[in-house]
Amino acid sequence: MSASGERRRWALRLRLTLLTSGLLALALVVGAVALTSVLSRSRVGALDALLRERVETVAALVATDQVPPALPVAEPGEVVQLLDADGLVLATSPNASRTLPVLPLAELTALRDAAGAGPTLRTSEAATYGSPARVAVLGASHGGRPVSVVASLPLGEVQGLLGALRVALVVVVPLLTALLALAIWVALGRALHPVDQLRRAAAQVAGTGGGGTLPVPRADDELRALALTLNEMLDRLEVGAARQRAFVADAAHELRSPLAALRTSVEVAAAHPEAYRDPDAAAELAADLAAEVLRMQGLVDDLLLLARMGAAPVRRAEVDLLAVVDRAVADSRAHAADARPVTVAVSGHGRADGDAAALARVVRNLVDNAVRHAASRVQVHVADGCVGVDDDGAGVTAADRERVFERFVRLDDARERESGGSGLGLAIAREIAREHGGDVVLGTSPLGGLAATLRLPPPDGAEAARRA
Repeated sequence: MSASGERRRWALRLRLTLLTSGLLALALVVGAVALTSVLSRSRVGALDALLRERVETVAALVATDQVPPALPVAEPGEVVQLLDADGLVLATSPNASRTLPVLPLAELTALRDAAGAGPTLRTSEAATYGSPARVAVLGASHGGRPVSVVASLPLGEVQGLLGALRVALVVVVPLLTALLALAIWVALGRALHPVDQLRRAAAQVAGTGGGGTLPVPRADDELRALALTLNEMLDRLEVGAARQRAFVADAAHELRSPLAALRTSVEVAAAHPEAYRDPDAAAELAADLAAEVLRMQGLVDDLLLLARMGAAPVRRAEVDLLAVVDRAVADSRAHAADARPVTVAVSGHGRADGDAAALARVVRNLVDNAVRHAASRVQVHVADGCVGVDDDGAGVTAADRERVFERFVRLDDARERESGGSGLGLAIAREIAREHGGDVVLGTSPLGGLAATLRLPPPDGAEAARRA
């Protein structure tokens, strides 16, 4: 791995780790604060309930003139007193002084004035017995005089519990964050390992400039789908590169002959201009040159068509095969170079899925080939997803029926320039047919010659496949 690639990988891994662990730490801190707040409120609420119950109980005893010598308490550190308007102790719990009030007079007066129908509850920092403390004050009447029932519980236990919790959270939150960051770091390393393998393989493919395959992870996840898609793309690029190389090689090989013929004719005309002063000789030269130019033009058109195949998806639509065949037969007759009388008969009807123009090119190539080698008759049969072209010529042996689909292959009886083609017609026909999901196969014709059959997906081919 290059240094820059290693740095990028570590930078991404580090950023993701810091981001995730930071968010987790924030969530833990928020949770700790919320826990502390909820626990504090719940504990204070429990103390308030005890204090409220205590002052209401003592106030009821005062109202019925049943104040005991020692006011009842139950909780550790709990203090209950009955104070007069001047803050003097009238009655107290056993654990408190009979002369020292639980609250200073100023604070007692403020709480008493704030009291309504129920007790006033507040945290006091000036409580005499255990500061700070939670206190409750409730006004009452004793012997016709206003008095105050005061109860207090120290908050030391609650604060100690909350302090211990805060200390624990201060230790636990960083520890959990560190452990989670380590786990995230390891998990990201494992998750990014297949990505790094894909990057290494892609860099190797880019460095060699040739074909290659990216490693496909075993896990059935998004990375596996990405690797499969990239491999499909590389395969298509390799096919395109192979087509380009084949196009260059074919063009260099096949265009050499017509260019050489043109150059020879031009050089002869330049070397012997007197031989072409005769109008007949000049016309003959022009005819020869025109024939070679047309031959070269046909070669270039066929090579460009082969080079473009596979570059774009096929534009599919429902096609009337009989109309396609009629168009191809008409074009074949219009451009026929053979003056031999060959009858072309068309029968049947059918439909298929595909590109009408491309399919017409396939049928025309098959018809041209049949007319070129037929003795006198060509029969074209049309059906759904199928076009058969039969001729009564010499046919092709079983050993050569696949070889004739190779580019620029011309059998011995078709090698003459005037009668034989460029050797690309059947290759183009099969390429187009296979792009449409079909094929072109050769066999023996009932007429005694060659049978070329174009097979295509019928319009209901997809539905039939689903039912099967």
